[in-house]
Amino acid sequence: MTETEYASLPQRPEGAEVAVVILNWNGRKLLEEFLPSVVATTGSPGCIGVADNGSTDGSLDWLDENYPEVYKLRFSQNYGFAGGYNKVVKISKVAGFKYVVLLNSDVETTPGWLDRMYDYMESHPDVAACQPKIRSYRQKDMFEYAGASGGFIDRNGYPYCRGRIFDTCERDNGQYDDVAYVDWASGAALMVRSDVYMAAGGLDASFFAHMEEIDLCWRIRLMGYKIAVVPSSVVYHLGGGSLPPSDPRKTYLNFRNNLLMLHKNLPCNSRGRKLIWRRLLDAVAWARYVVTGNWQSAKAILKAHGDYRRMAKDIAGRGAEICDADKTMRPNILVEYYLKGHKRYADVAPSR
Repeated sequence: MTETEYASLPQRPEGAEVAVVILNWNGRKLLEEFLPSVVATTGSPGCIGVADNGSTDGSLDWLDENYPEVYKLRFSQNYGFAGGYNKVVKISKVAGFKYVVLLNSDVETTPGWLDRMYDYMESHPDVAACQPKIRSYRQKDMFEYAGASGGFIDRNGYPYCRGRIFDTCERDNGQYDDVAYVDWASGAALMVRSDVYMAAGGLDASFFAHMEEIDLCWRIRLMGYKIAVVPSSVVYHLGGGSLPPSDPRKTYLNFRNNLLMLHKNLPCNSRGRKLIWRRLLDAVAWARYVVTGNWQSAKAILKAHGDYRRMAKDIAGRGAEICDADKTMRPNILVEYYLKGHKRYADVAPSR
C-alpha cells in the first residue's frame, strides 16, 4: 500500500461492516457543523472515518481533539474527489469493510440512516450501490439537487432525479418514498459494495468533478448489478459548495464529462449516432449563450467539446451488446421540461 506513511489502516471494530468516510480538504468549518450528526446517528454497522486530502486549515488537529474515536486517513496531497475516494475504498477493503459510504462533508444525517441502507443491501445481493433520500439542508421539506430520491438518465444522456429535473426541485410530500431501482445514486451519500467498486474501476479521476458517480453507477449496472434508492433513510445536504450553477468552469465540466460518460458506456452500435445528436443539442445550448451574451459559457462549451475529442482517443468504448437504457423508453427531458412544461418527475417518468 503506497500511502502507509500517510494513512494508517483503520482497525475494523467487531460487527462493523460499513466504512462511512468523509473526504476532507480544508473543510474544518463543515466538519464542525456536520460531523456531530454523523457521529450521533450512525449505528453499529458503521465505522466513521475522515480521509484528509492534505489539509492545511487544522482539520486534523480539530478532529484529534474533539473526535479521537473517528479514524483518520492522512493523505500527503490533494487527490481530488475521485482519486481520494479510490484510495479510501482500497484501504477500507483491505481493512475488511464489506461496504463503503462516500459521504460529503456537508451532509447532516438522521437516526437510522445507515441501518436502513445496510439492511436493504444485506437482503438484496443483486444491488451493488444505493443512496438515501436527499433533502435540502436549508429548506428541509424540499428535495436537494444532488440526487433527490434517485437518479436517471434520459435518452439523450441528460441526468435527472425523482424530485429534481434540471434546476427545479420538488417539495417532498412522500411522493417518492418507495424503494426503487435507479440509473445512478448520488455521490453525496453513496453506499457501495467495496469489491464491486474496485472491480468496476472506481471513480474516473479524469472527470475531475461532476458526473463521476453517474459514470461509476453506469459501469456497475453494465456488470449486471442494480442501483437503488432507499427513501426510508434520510439525509440533508447543504450542496453548492464547489461551483455555482452559473460558473463557466461548471458548464465546461458538465458538458465535457457528459460526452465522456456517453462515449465510455453506450454500446458501439449506437454510440456514434447518439453522440452526434447530443453534440447538436449542445450546439443549440451554445447558440443560446451567444444570443444572450453569455460569452464565457459559450466558450466553455467549445472548450468542453475540444477536450472531449482529445480525451476520447484514449477511451475504449463498450462492445455491441444492447444497453439496458436502450431497451427502456426513456423520456426526452428537454422536450418534457421546456416544451411541455413538465417540472415533476411523476409527469415524465417512463414505464419501467
